[in-house]
Amino acid sequence: MKLSEIKSHLKQLNTIAFQLPDGSLVPSHFHVTEVGKVQKDFIDCGGTVRSETVVNFQLWEANDYDHRLHPEKLLSIIELSERILNLPNTEIEVEYQAQTIGKFGLDFNGQNFLLTTKMTDCLAKDNCGIPTEKLKVRIGEKPSAASCCAPESGCC
Repeated sequence: MKLSEIKSHLKQLNTIAFQLPDGSLVPSHFHVTEVGKVQKDFIDCGGTVRSETVVNFQLWEANDYDHRLHPEKLLSIIELSERILNLPNTEIEVEYQAQTIGKFGLDFNGQNFLLTTKMTDCLAKDNCGIPTEKLKVRIGEKPSAASCCAPESGCC
């Protein structure tokens, strides 16, 4: 979900709820402790220089049961962040505490904001010789030599 989309949804809501991938809700006394811009510059395993920017929200909960974040308050925080930090209209990434800080994508189902799972990926599959589908290997069977990377192949 892009920044403009969450702003549009917030204008239509009376309450805010974030739903985790397992279907449970983030406790209603959560706070959005950060709204920011995260710029990541990196080189993938194929040697390509890449850059990505996301808008970052950090959700946090404490024992503060008397204060609830209302849609108009979150909208004002976002608008202030847009002005001060010059936020782009880009995808939102949400951080929320799990075993460690979890990073989630964001979607909306008409009622709740959905924290969606994010996965790592190889961005240079063509350079690494990684097949488009995962190899299916039975436990206990050794993959053939053809399915493994050769030392001189340039694979990561």
